[in-house]
Amino acid sequence: MTWSGWKSREVILAGAIILLVGMIASRFPAFIAPSNLANVFNDTSPLIILALGQMVVIVTRCIDLSVAANLALTGMVVAMLNTAMPDLPVPVILAIAIGLGSLMGLINGLLVWKLSIPPIVVTLGTMTIYRGIIFLISGGEWINAHEMSDAFKAFPRETILGLPLLSWIAILVVLAFVVLVGRTALGRAFFAVGGNPHAAVYTGINVGQTQCAAYVISGALAGLTGYLWVARYAVAYVDIAGGFELEVVAACVIGGISIAGGIGSVGGALLGALFLGIVKNALPVINISPFWQLAISGSAIIIAVAFNATSSRSKGRVILKKAEHAT
Repeated sequence: MTWSGWKSREVILAGAIILLVGMIASRFPAFIAPSNLANVFNDTSPLIILALGQMVVIVTRCIDLSVAANLALTGMVVAMLNTAMPDLPVPVILAIAIGLGSLMGLINGLLVWKLSIPPIVVTLGTMTIYRGIIFLISGGEWINAHEMSDAFKAFPRETILGLPLLSWIAILVVLAFVVLVGRTALGRAFFAVGGNPHAAVYTGINVGQTQCAAYVISGALAGLTGYLWVARYAVAYVDIAGGFELEVVAACVIGGISIAGGIGSVGGALLGALFLGIVKNALPVINISPFWQLAISGSAIIIAVAFNATSSRSKGRVILKKAEHAT
């Protein structure tokens, strides 16, 4: 896909989001009130953070289905730490969450890199393992709001310039990824590996190491989100964020990140997450059960992948025709 084609796809998705918001607002004008739109963005912030981590993994021709389990395990660990040591400073908790998430991402990356196990098999396996560990360490019991310290719960809810800190963290992550993808050698390596791993080797890029780095980044963001999620909702349990990995993948695919690797953008992942976030928040407004969100996410994946496949086939036919004229 050319740069102009890619940008046009982002414009189309942005237009679809504006149209969707307009349709909802025509029936429920309060939906577009600034305070409500801020709440929608805040609700979507965890999805935005995880979608950006998933983006760099998918761009390198891999996938991370363990992000929600990583989030849940990290959330449970920091919640248990907080109940045991309520005076533990929030910066320390954040460091532990990001470190634990990075470790789980590193495990995924090493299994893919060193043992050449297919990414989908690795992350399906670790997803199950991480969920099992949550049950083992918690005994299947919940940690509720009254067991958590006030400082632990307050951090993601602190308001700065009218937006909760959770929203500002999502914004900072977006800006960081703009720099990572557009201005660093690692960011360029992600796309080189996904676009043509064999050619990437000849340019001196270590394909396995680059994919492993993508998993570590995805894991770190999942760990960060684990703390933010548990603190915001003030509850930790075994099935926290169950099925959320599907929404994360859907956000990426809707945003135009190619499952085949090598194609994607920060803007696309952001718009894909916002699209799903708006849909999720609009469902109760139009009297549709939020449980339809999973069905909508699954359908969106199929439609987006079919669209990408059709575009690729069209591009391939043009190349073949040019080759025939050249011979």
